Amino acid sequence: MGRIMAIDYGLRRVGLAVTDPLQIIASPLETIDNKKIIEYLTDYLSREQVDKIIIGMPFRSDGSLPQWATAIQEFAKNLKKLFPDIAIEFYDERYTSKMAQQALVQGGFRKKDRQKKGNLDKISAAIMLQEYLGID
Repeated sequence: MGRIMAIDYGLRRVGLAVTDPLQIIASPLETIDNKKIIEYLTDYLSREQVDKIIIGMPFRSDGSLPQWATAIQEFAKNLKKLFPDIAIEFYDERYTSKMAQQALVQGGFRKKDRQKKGNLDKISAAIMLQEYLGID
């Protein structure tokens, strides 16, 4: 059994989270510059078995998508071409950034560390993955 990876895709940064090989625990992994994400994933996926990638879709409260969501869809198409053996799914990531901010506060992170957007991105990905797995 391989890991499940969650991707919180952004136009500047990409937050990543993964499960353990038994798909029980979801943990933040990294925040990568958008321009380097394919290189990072190629390296990571050559070392670790990942069965599925879930990609967050930023649905609005009315169920619509913002215009920039087309970049996420293009990214997913590219991943499917590069990694055809890995299942790729979209997941509603609504409110994960707010939940990640709350988790940082509750986790005792200093204000300076909470303001680092990279921390927020990878924790958002972990929250999305926990929701996907049904871990609350």
